[in-house]
Amino acid sequence: MLGAGNVVRWYQMKKVYERPKSLKEAHFHYCPGCGHGIINRLIAEVIDEMGLREKAICVAPAGCGMLLYNYLDTDALESAHGRGAAVATGIKRVRPDNLVFSYQGDGDLAAIGTAEGFHAANRGEPITVIFVNNGVYGMTGGQMAPTTLSKQVTTTTPSGRDTVLAGHPVRVCEVFSMLEGTSFLERVAVNKPSAIIKAKKAISKAFQHQLDKTGFSLVEILSPCPTNWKMNSIDACKWVDEVMCKNFPIGVVKEVKC
Repeated sequence: MLGAGNVVRWYQMKKVYERPKSLKEAHFHYCPGCGHGIINRLIAEVIDEMGLREKAICVAPAGCGMLLYNYLDTDALESAHGRGAAVATGIKRVRPDNLVFSYQGDGDLAAIGTAEGFHAANRGEPITVIFVNNGVYGMTGGQMAPTTLSKQVTTTTPSGRDTVLAGHPVRVCEVFSMLEGTSFLERVAVNKPSAIIKAKKAISKAFQHQLDKTGFSLVEILSPCPTNWKMNSIDACKWVDEVMCKNFPIGVVKEVKC
């Protein structure tokens, strides 16, 4: 039986962790070890902490994150593949007081959506892009993406990416940093607790830049994809540190002070 002292201590316990109000009670459809679920939760936590649930409008992509509106309890729209930044631009122009963000993968933003993302950034549209970089086309079978690393094996590069034939991996943050309209660009990861904490801070900072109307903001998130990398979850998280981060350096790439 519990002693009196134990009973008192039990009643004094505080809740230190709970589901964000902006995250629906739904089961994620993502593969085991995938980083998307972590990223979805971080976005929900930031929206709650900034008190933006009633003002947030999410633009969901084509790709692994296409069912994002099933998880975030905010207003949301689905965009055609690659058109997230264009759709977000239209929403923001008619609803300037709302927090508008698109959620896009590397194939979505850096391939079919290159024009839309690039020119929204160049115009300084006050929107935020959450850019998930896992180095492959995840939903369609693990094909080579613009961010696929040199010599990385994918279903369309079974011998590894040949940069002579397929070019080099695209560093979106560095490309966008040259544009006058960008105000905040940071690359983070979600492969370990310390990285996840930094990723959440980056999302919060990007949203704040939007609220302050400083320009276009983007957070690039390196995310493990065990299924398409043909690794277990532990090795995939290690691969982010040991390989991806050497090609896509972590940190703030650009920040315009408010």
